[in-house]
Amino acid sequence: MTAPTDHPATSHAPVIGRPEFVAMMAMLVATVAYTIDAMLPALPAIGTELSPDAPNQAQLVIGSFVLGLGVGTFFVGALSDAYGRKRVITWGAGVYCAGAVLALLAPTLETLLAARVLQGLGAAAARVVAMAIIRDLFKGREMARLMSFIMLVFTLVPAIAPMAGAGIIALYEWRGIFISFLVFSGISVLWMATRLAEPLPRDRRVAFRPQKLLGAAAEVFRYPMVRLSMAVQTLCFAMLFSSISSIQQIMDVTYDRAEEFPFWFAAIAAVAAVGSLVNAALVMRLGMRRLIQMALMIEAGLTLAVLATFLAGGGSFPVYFVWQVTVFFQIGLTLGNLNALALEPLGHIAGMAASITAGLATVGSILLAVPVGLAFNGTPQPLLIGVAIFASLALLLTQFMRKLDREPSQAH
Repeated sequence: MTAPTDHPATSHAPVIGRPEFVAMMAMLVATVAYTIDAMLPALPAIGTELSPDAPNQAQLVIGSFVLGLGVGTFFVGALSDAYGRKRVITWGAGVYCAGAVLALLAPTLETLLAARVLQGLGAAAARVVAMAIIRDLFKGREMARLMSFIMLVFTLVPAIAPMAGAGIIALYEWRGIFISFLVFSGISVLWMATRLAEPLPRDRRVAFRPQKLLGAAAEVFRYPMVRLSMAVQTLCFAMLFSSISSIQQIMDVTYDRAEEFPFWFAAIAAVAAVGSLVNAALVMRLGMRRLIQMALMIEAGLTLAVLATFLAGGGSFPVYFVWQVTVFFQIGLTLGNLNALALEPLGHIAGMAASITAGLATVGSILLAVPVGLAFNGTPQPLLIGVAIFASLALLLTQFMRKLDREPSQAH
């Protein structure tokens, strides 16, 4: 085994090579994307079996997972500060796998939804603590460079997960997907346990105290720019989760393309992945706030135009497909920048602040997205209306961000 040859932030570097470390972290982070996107082809079968009178409720298997993910995000970062990174990821994997087993055996939709919440709670550890490991071992440009490689691998998961889910369903029916979750989590955690040295030594750990989280939350809400960034991030996440919840039904019911859905979704994910690269190329020149505002202005205007087209009876699959690509694409231009803006004044409590802001944005967004998904009526119109509202509100909030820029004394 070899240690990375670049300059880690600490002597407790992984005793593995750089490519293996990148692949390991990408697999941990990808747990969330795989657990969401692999379920999309299963929604019709779940609705038929567990909710035949209201098949539209099957999409709650997406929202319930994201809800658990958001709640878990509040705590796992602080727990890993206290008990070590590897231990908390392993605990999270245990909770995640318990949820997968419960879902595999679920006799009712309600049991399945509870199992998905449990999976989300466990997956939060892989999502958040993997980022903490990277922060432990690398800093500055090396960390940014490493993150770019990890995100490149991570963006491939939404492109292939629905195909994997569809293949599993063809062989083992929809419950077989939960076996794949057990295998995925087991491989990633076993890989980490046997190949990665604990990144956070005992002498750097901080005792877990709930009052510290409450204190950090209070400080987060002191800053107007942080509050605005979280609100806009919540609305952007709501656009994303509304689209993910509805996309399979729209492809199936509206356009009769259920069998082709994994391939169309892969195409959307592949094109949308370019958004992060565009952001990296433009953000230094245009700035975070301007780029966010431009992306939201385009998205709000385009969504209203497409909605008018559908209301006038002129909507078509190519129009819907191109519009859906833009929703995913603008995520790459907004979420990373919004997260950076939210954490900008909170460097002294960056770990807890990241957990709090991400947790609030995730939970808030799913509360907004679920009603949009449940409003599906056989057309894309409810989704278009929801995204138009979210994008317009987010764009309005960016105006207050600009006002804070002009009045720096009011930024704190």
